This record gives sequence, structure tokens and C-alpha cells, in this order.
Amino acid sequence: MKATRLIYLLALVKLFLPFLLQAPEWEPHRDEFLYLAEARHLAWGYMEAPPLLSVLAWLTNLLGGAMWAIKLWPSLAGALTYILVGRLILHLGGRWFALVLAWMPFVAGAWLRMYFLFQPNFLDMFWWTAMAYGLIRFQQTEKIRYLYLAGISFGLGMLSKYTMVFYAAGLLSGILLSWDKKILTNRHFYFALGLGLLLFLPNLVWQIVHGFPVVYHMKALHDGQLQYLSPWAFLGDQLLYNVATLFTWITGLIWVMRTKQYRFIAWAFFITLALLVLGHGKSYYSQGAYPVLFAFGAVRLQAWTNKWWKISMLAFSTLIGIRLVPLMLPFRPPASLAGYYTRHPLAQKIGVLRWEDQQDHSLPQDFADMLSWKEMTRKVSRAYESLDSTEKASTLLFCDNYGQAGAVNYYGPEYHLPSAYSDNASFLYWMPQDYDRFNVLLLVTDDQQEMQHKFIQEFKVAQLVDSITNPYAREKGSLIILLKGPSDAFRDAFKHKIELSKLKTTAQGATQLQKPNPLEKGGSLH
Repeated sequence: MKATRLIYLLALVKLFLPFLLQAPEWEPHRDEFLYLAEARHLAWGYMEAPPLLSVLAWLTNLLGGAMWAIKLWPSLAGALTYILVGRLILHLGGRWFALVLAWMPFVAGAWLRMYFLFQPNFLDMFWWTAMAYGLIRFQQTEKIRYLYLAGISFGLGMLSKYTMVFYAAGLLSGILLSWDKKILTNRHFYFALGLGLLLFLPNLVWQIVHGFPVVYHMKALHDGQLQYLSPWAFLGDQLLYNVATLFTWITGLIWVMRTKQYRFIAWAFFITLALLVLGHGKSYYSQGAYPVLFAFGAVRLQAWTNKWWKISMLAFSTLIGIRLVPLMLPFRPPASLAGYYTRHPLAQKIGVLRWEDQQDHSLPQDFADMLSWKEMTRKVSRAYESLDSTEKASTLLFCDNYGQAGAVNYYGPEYHLPSAYSDNASFLYWMPQDYDRFNVLLLVTDDQQEMQHKFIQEFKVAQLVDSITNPYAREKGSLIILLKGPSDAFRDAFKHKIELSKLKTTAQGATQLQKPNPLEKGGSLH
């Protein structure tokens, strides 16, 4: 088989593999509901992410929004990333063994999940790889089109996830530290960089107009998650994510360190990791720096090893990869998968079952975030159907978090539910303005003590309708509450709460606002 054909064959396998491994009982992830919701409010920016993913979500909704359409894009990005790696291998002189070896991390490690979930990470990895690929190919050919490929990749990467700036800074620093005159003295390098910045400009303008909500989002992310991250855990995860193919990327890193033409790639790797550690970034943020290292490493190992070493490396990666599949993809129903983890404690030993609360649970958090949404929507529908037509017309369906609101909106049309709202994440921007017309509040809350808060007394009728009972869901215990006849004091306080929340999302508001929220915990809605 010709090497180019092998690239596309392996890419096709990568494309379809996640669809074959996921059990049908699982639902979309809570983050996926958010991005599908953003597609119904297309804009040049959102609180938590740049706009490119929402464009793919718009296409997903156009295709019907089914699970296969949601998973198509991360799977396709994984296949395209491998094609770039494969093409680079051929340009470096590699053949079929190197192609297979560099394919292994795509199917035998953490990348299985990263190219499975519809989150910005899969776009981030693709554009990082494309940017590095463009610079490497310019080094090899001096064709200026590759500089523009790098520049466009930078711009589209910034429209995908802001972590692109870390790798771009790493590559630029690497070029400067290597004093690569071939790139630095070429005016098209600066034109390409300008083109990338021009592509990013609309999102930057959106951030300016909206008061830089990314500052608020990053502060909330830091306070809720990033502050608990350890630099040593970050570095340890770099070894664990691709443990089945560790020898490949380390070989590639050593080789580019020793090769003047490509040394900027090594500098970029170390500088990017250093910036992420200093910025308390999550350990998987760095994964886009690895694909090109796998390409270099695979070619070197092809040249340096004999037949038996080659067989041993592929066998090792395959055997370890098979063990890792249950940790990366929900390949069994929830109860069966939880039982698997009990019988095979590897997941607990390497921290896969640890959630953001720093406690171990029966399933990985990402998997627990893919459960209970249909149950929730069905129970919300029962509460809504208990209302008469007048009450339905004046009902505000309000959810505590974006996962709940996104899921109810995703499944809601089947039950003829009204739009669900929330003041969490970008849903805050889509809150209605005419609060006076609502006489019924249908509330979905993850606060299991909600009925004890003082704001409940501001309604003539307060009924706890149901709760989420799925024992494996992260939403287990969330409540569905029906509230009728709000007082004027509640209406004013609720309106003030929303206005305050919007103000806090601006950089100025987040740092200067000191006014108390009349609906804080202990008193009312949180």
C-alpha cells in the first residue's frame, strides 16, 4: 500500500472509531449543550469561548442536532490532525511504520476523549498543529504559502480557544531564541502574522464592546478550579496522557532539540508548558504541542530501530491503549462502567475518577456530565403540564446552570416546553427583559436546600415537584420547583440580580462592583 493511502485509511479509522466505542445510553455532555445553545445566538464572541465552535454547532443544529452530528466535528478534527502529522512524516522521510506509530496516540490515550467531546479542545489541538506544520514546511521548502498557513491557523485558533496565544508565544519565542533568519527576515512572516490578527479582530472588538467578559470567566475558572491545580500534577499528566506512546514524543523532542533547523519547535514546547504552569492552566491545555513531536519521533524511531524493536513498540502501545479505552470513552452503560472501575482500580490510582470537588466518584466527571438530562427535561415537562393555559403563558423556566438550561432547550421541543433561561455563562446575555409578565417560576436548581431559602416566602405557592435520581449523574439531587404568585419585592430583587450579574461580567464591574446582591445564598436564588 502506498504511504499516502495509508494516511487516509488510518485517518478514516480515527474518524469512525469513537462512534463504535460509545455505548448508546449516554447523552450529550453539559458543555455540548452550551455550545449548541450558542449556535442559536450567533455572535462574534461569548463569555466562555470565541465564536468558531458555535459555527460548527450551528451546522450541527442544521443537521438535526443528533448525537452523531455533535460528535462528527471532534472526530473529524482528530482525523485531519493525523493527516497533517502523516504528511509531515512523509516530508521528513518516514514510511509506513512511522505513520502507524504516530497514529497510535490518536487511538491509544487521552486524545480519544479530546477528539470525542464537542468542546474547544479539539479545535485548539488542530490549529496548534496546523500552525507548527506551516512553519516547519516553510523551513523545508521556503514556500511563502506555508507562512500564510501558519498565520491563518493562528487567527482561526484564536477564534477557537484563547489558549492558542500560549503556543503562538512559544513558537515566536522559539524562533527568536533560535534566531531563525529564514523566518525573521521574510516580510511574509509579518504579513501572515498580521493576517492572523485580522481574523481575530472581530472577536477582540466584541470583547472590548462587552467589557472583556473573558476576564470574568477566567477569574471564575481560577477561583473554582484552577487554583487547586499543582504544577507537579500538571507535569505528571504530560507523561500520563500519552503513556502508551511516551517513547515516541520524547524521541521527537530530543531530536528537534539537537537539530538547528527545527530547534524552535523544542523551545516552543518548553516555553508553552512553562507559561501554562505559571498561568495555572489545566494539564490538557498543552496537548496541541505534541502532534508534531510524534511526527519527528516516529521518523527517528523508524530509522534507529530494528524489526523486533518496531514490533515491540507497536505491541506495547496497543496493549496499553486497550487498557486505557475504558478510561477515555464511555464504552459501557453507566452501571456496568462503574462496576468495571471497581474491579479494575487503575482509574482511581491515576485520578480519572477525581472531580473538581477533589473527591473520587463512581464515574469520571465528564461521563457523569453525560447523564440525567432526558430525565430532567421529562420531569420539567410534567411540572409544566400541571399548569393551565394562562399559567403556561406567564411561566419563566429558569435553571441554575448552563447544562440544565441547555439540556432542557435541547430536549424541550419534544415536550413543547418554553425556552429555558439561566444567568450562568453566556445564557446570562439571553435573559428576557420583561420580568413583570411572569407569574410562575418553574425552577431547576442544583441547590438541594433551595426550599429552605428565604426567597421562597415571596411566592404565594411553592411546590417541590421532583428531583433527579440517577445515581451516576453529576446532577443527582437537583430539584424541580414550581413557584406561583411572586411578590413585587421578588420581581425587583430578581431583576436587580440579573443586572448585577451582567455588570460583574465586565472587567470593570468584576473589579469595582461592591453592591450587595439581594438574592444571594442564605436569602434567595444563588
